[in-house]
Amino acid sequence: MSEEKKDFGEKAEEAAKEFQEDVKQAFDPSNPESGKTVAIIAHITLIGWIIAIIMNSSNKTELGSFYIRQVLGIFLILFVISFIPVLNFLGWLFCAILWIISLIGAINGNQKPVFLVGETFQNWFKSL
Repeated sequence: MSEEKKDFGEKAEEAAKEFQEDVKQAFDPSNPESGKTVAIIAHITLIGWIIAIIMNSSNKTELGSFYIRQVLGIFLILFVISFIPVLNFLGWLFCAILWIISLIGAINGNQKPVFLVGETFQNWFKSL
């Protein structure tokens, strides 16, 4: 019985080491996929955006920072337009289109600003 426990403990320890190496590789700034991961996570609700900021602060990548700024701008437009009754539906639709375009860019790993407002977001939120 104790032999089984010992084997299980060794396997668990080995799996933990492999996971730790995978995490280091996934969030290594020299790895181009690292910024892509942060960029995609930034698109997943406000909580995902906060997690992306935390992940990007320890290992800054250009792609991750680009999409953090982009999504922040989209969220702010959505927040402001939600208070204007006449523009509410059109604003939500506009922001949904911007969000989808931005998410596709993040998945592809391209730094393409969303139309009309993308460059403005990059200038406003340079510090992120």
